[in-house]
Amino acid sequence: MSFTKKLKRFSSNFIPSPIKIDFQKGGGSTVQEVAPYPNEAFWDSTVPIHKTDTGLEFVRTPAERFDNLSGYSFTENYADINGLRMHYVAEGPKDGEIVLMLHGQPTWSYLYRKMIKGLVEKGYRCIAPDLIGMGKSDKPIQEKYHTYDQHCQDILAFIQKMELQNVTVFVQDWGSLIGMRLVGENPNYFARVILANGDLPSSKADSNPFYIPNPVVVNPKVKALKPAVAKYVLKGMEFWFQSWILYCLTNMNTFVGEVMNLSTEVNLTDAETAGYEAPFPSFIFMAGPRTLPSMNAGVRGQQMAAIEGLKNFKKPFLSLIGLKDGLLGRRSIQKKWVARIPGAKDQNHEQFENANHFIQEDIGEIMADRTHQFIQKNPM
Repeated sequence: MSFTKKLKRFSSNFIPSPIKIDFQKGGGSTVQEVAPYPNEAFWDSTVPIHKTDTGLEFVRTPAERFDNLSGYSFTENYADINGLRMHYVAEGPKDGEIVLMLHGQPTWSYLYRKMIKGLVEKGYRCIAPDLIGMGKSDKPIQEKYHTYDQHCQDILAFIQKMELQNVTVFVQDWGSLIGMRLVGENPNYFARVILANGDLPSSKADSNPFYIPNPVVVNPKVKALKPAVAKYVLKGMEFWFQSWILYCLTNMNTFVGEVMNLSTEVNLTDAETAGYEAPFPSFIFMAGPRTLPSMNAGVRGQQMAAIEGLKNFKKPFLSLIGLKDGLLGRRSIQKKWVARIPGAKDQNHEQFENANHFIQEDIGEIMADRTHQFIQKNPM
């Protein structure tokens, strides 16, 4: 370990944090039990709780929360996924080439509004679903719903229900862990892949360091992001990401706007921040954003068949990264996938100095242009 890293780790001992990490004690790979929420957590009992035929409880964000969103006036569409409504945007000519856009956490299809506008103008059919628990989709109130395998199954069911074929898929953040796995396991649905600030890790049960405490205890002392995780940023990537898992999972606040403003290079307007916050008016709606980061603890080898499949994926593959993203915009991740996937050869992979984690927000118009150029360069 370098002297600088040693100094950072030593310095971290003097920074307070409401988050406590114990890798030795660890925990589980999925949410098992959740302690009773503290009195400080506002559980809005006026919100109607619905049930699927199998008894899964969920809530729906009131429609008026989505009135007059900045830059987002798309027609609502819904697909039934095991008794839950999955919302999706479907814009552009029905006979246009399909661009499927998969988002991550804590976002929803609002993230793709700039890209959708640019691609529809060029004649593409843009389809952008909201993950269950996010956006306008139904939101299970139990944290246990949100597992990596469940969300992969949900998006595969959506693709099959929509009868999508010859898809160009654009994936980022959790959209990449889900989307890349689906491509590797089901390559026949896909014509092209664009990986933008994303990854599919090779972690297995014996190499995944991340954990979910049992029980999960919501902590009223967890508030602003920077003070909560600063201690662990200095300790390295594993500590930083585990602190992010615990920050979200134990948080009783609606932290979406704060996270978005810290993860973009552009200065979001109040209206744009409100657009990202719209699906989550209070704690009862927040199980998705709170739990999704912890799904990393459940990536334990079930994705390895997909990684092997991707090593044989000869269809066009493009990597685009925003270098201000210290998590998924790293050159090493881009280099890994360009070397690993045969279809990456001779493509115009790029790095963008002016883009952070949410590259679709920072340079959405450029992402639309690069998607168009990629498709034009690689006709079916």
